[in-house]
Amino acid sequence: MSVLVVIPARYASTRYPGKPLVALTGASGVASTLIERSWRAAMSVQGVDRVVVATDDDRIAQTAQAFGAEVVMTAPECANGTERCAEAHAVLGGGYDVVVNLQGDAPLTPSWFVEALIEAMQASQDADIATPVLRCDGATLNGFLVDRKAGRVGGTTAVFDGNRKALYFSKEVIPYIGTSFADDAAETPVFHHVGVYAYRPAALAAYPGWTVGPLEQLEGLEQLRFMESGGAVLCVEVDARGRQFWELNNPEDVPRIEKMMAEMGLE
Repeated sequence: MSVLVVIPARYASTRYPGKPLVALTGASGVASTLIERSWRAAMSVQGVDRVVVATDDDRIAQTAQAFGAEVVMTAPECANGTERCAEAHAVLGGGYDVVVNLQGDAPLTPSWFVEALIEAMQASQDADIATPVLRCDGATLNGFLVDRKAGRVGGTTAVFDGNRKALYFSKEVIPYIGTSFADDAAETPVFHHVGVYAYRPAALAAYPGWTVGPLEQLEGLEQLRFMESGGAVLCVEVDARGRQFWELNNPEDVPRIEKMMAEMGLE
């Protein structure tokens, strides 16, 4: 099964303009851009045939090419990463069995998260899209709650049925829990959605033509378009294996991610 990984990156982020070019300092004190760290994460995944950065911005393209990445230029009109992945796959001539969207704001994504998606697509031939979910520990859940009270989006959460079919994704913390958890709690009932997707080419190609529904508009979550169009999203539970994980959504996330890299000894 041939696998293409696309890293969509745009400069004009609403919440954090220029985010792909933000420098993050690792454990050794060396700073690298967010897009380079995301590319390194993609390159570490086993079972991948090709990795490309898809962007509409010359600054991002030049930076990516400078550290050795293959770049595919896409239209500024792409509304989200999934649309950009669809265009990139088409520009490359298609032909891949699975296309992975490794979003360019998640440099701490472990390689085994993506490998689990690839394995799930191999095992579930009827799955059109798969995405990882990670059970929150107490510290992660409490961080989400603190961010929401402060008006920030700390992460996306997911709920799914007994067959791991997604029921909903939200930037709010779902499901509602009527109790509190200590930071050292190993498990909570809340699942953190990790912003990585594996698509079948047919579903990916159809996506840009589907109507943007009210839930996607309200939440700003691209995966909801699949659900609002009647598609099924397979949630694949992954194990962090002690690895800390966080996405860069706001400027306040930079020191948080740098602290995590320092604690984990990540360069």
